[in-house]
Amino acid sequence: MSKETKYKICRRLGPGVYEKCQTPKFALSESKKNPKRGKRRKQVSDYGAQLLEKQKVRLTYGLREKGLVKYIKEAKAQREVSVYDKLFEGVESRLDNTVFRLGLAETRAKARQMVTHGHITVNGKKMNVPSYRVTVGDVVGIRIQSQGKILFEDLEGRIKNANIPTWLSFDIKKKEGKMNGLPKIGAGEMFDLGAVFEYYSR
Repeated sequence: MSKETKYKICRRLGPGVYEKCQTPKFALSESKKNPKRGKRRKQVSDYGAQLLEKQKVRLTYGLREKGLVKYIKEAKAQREVSVYDKLFEGVESRLDNTVFRLGLAETRAKARQMVTHGHITVNGKKMNVPSYRVTVGDVVGIRIQSQGKILFEDLEGRIKNANIPTWLSFDIKKKEGKMNGLPKIGAGEMFDLGAVFEYYSR
């Protein structure tokens, strides 16, 4: 997908969908665009709002429709926690997302590529399935044969600047991260998961 296409999606769904849209350059370009005088903003129906929220989740995590439906069904099938927490836990626990959250990759797309190319290990074993679910206690690392690749240069600086969530930690000396707890929805999340479930309840 081209950068221009991603920018167009971000204007419709919000800058949180793609990391490329979370830059000062994108924010500046958007601030310079003034709506035409007298032009009314199009009213969004309840269905339209729900569709937008669903698309935010799907595109943020790089999921196909079938994949997102699977996470929705899993969330509805359990009774231990709220369906919102379970859905968030499911998408955040994906291996590609965990690699991104640990700061090993600048974008989820790049993290997915790292996994599929065999650069990532889980508990010491190579894992090339982006959708693999990381569980509490799992150790996610860089394959020894890949640690010297340009893909991981300046890793220390990258990790230092990464906004690693509380449920994860990273040991720069060992070049590996660990899931210490289950992902939890924070106050700053950009999704309205209630609207997502309403969309799929129709």
